[in-house]
Amino acid sequence: MKGVVHRVWGGRSPVVYSQWRTKLNLLATLVQRDLEARYKGSILGNLWPLLNQLAQLLIYTYVFSIVLQVKLSITGMPEDSKLTFGLWLFAGLIPWFAFINGLTQAATSVIGQTNLVKKVVFPLGLLPLVPILSAFIESTFGLAVLIVFVGFSYQGLHQTLWLLPMIWVPQLLLTAGLGYLTAALTVFLRDIPQTLGVILNLWFYVTPIVYPASKIPEGWRVWVFWLNPVTAIAESYRDLVLVGTVQHGGELAVATAVSIVIFSIGLGVYRRLRPAFADVL
Repeated sequence: MKGVVHRVWGGRSPVVYSQWRTKLNLLATLVQRDLEARYKGSILGNLWPLLNQLAQLLIYTYVFSIVLQVKLSITGMPEDSKLTFGLWLFAGLIPWFAFINGLTQAATSVIGQTNLVKKVVFPLGLLPLVPILSAFIESTFGLAVLIVFVGFSYQGLHQTLWLLPMIWVPQLLLTAGLGYLTAALTVFLRDIPQTLGVILNLWFYVTPIVYPASKIPEGWRVWVFWLNPVTAIAESYRDLVLVGTVQHGGELAVATAVSIVIFSIGLGVYRRLRPAFADVL
């Protein structure tokens, strides 16, 4: 049996498996250190992401539902509840914050680790992934807060919560693809992080996060859903956590395909420019 496996894989499978396992272990260690470094020396430590997310939920609920008296009609959710709009808004902001926090930090991940770039043996492909995964892990604290509030407010949870990993795939691929692209370009063009900030501000307002997608004119709605992967991702979060249905499956499938393309392009550019990183830095 071992001889068959050896012939099929050309004798390289154990080596390849070992390399991948080593890289994954190193990535996990780097992400853990990054999360610990963010709150090092604080008394509450890693509880801060949970408290920050909880504070955001309470602030949005107070401002929009109590002060501004914003009413939102969502199928499966009580319209007169004070929490409805706050939960709806927070559900859309969770993937958005994970996206922008991971992307903006990934853009400077290479130029911020000059000592690692100049080490021949270090796998530079891991650098942009560290802040992206750290931001994603922190967003799960907000997701946990959202799920708890939904459970207490509406006396139960939807079974569609088990489908959430289906959304995380395009979310992480999109963030990683753009992270690789911006990280590579920032080495040669230091204006990329500032430009990215402007683009993300515009991107935020063309994505139906603080306003319902139904408010978008019919002629534009198709483009916003099919060309903007973040729209499908944010709406899918709301569908699965708040409503309990899959209403944007087609849009999410397209978002996944777009994310795969963006990831392939970003990783390709990163690999092509990587040999010149040490010379420039």
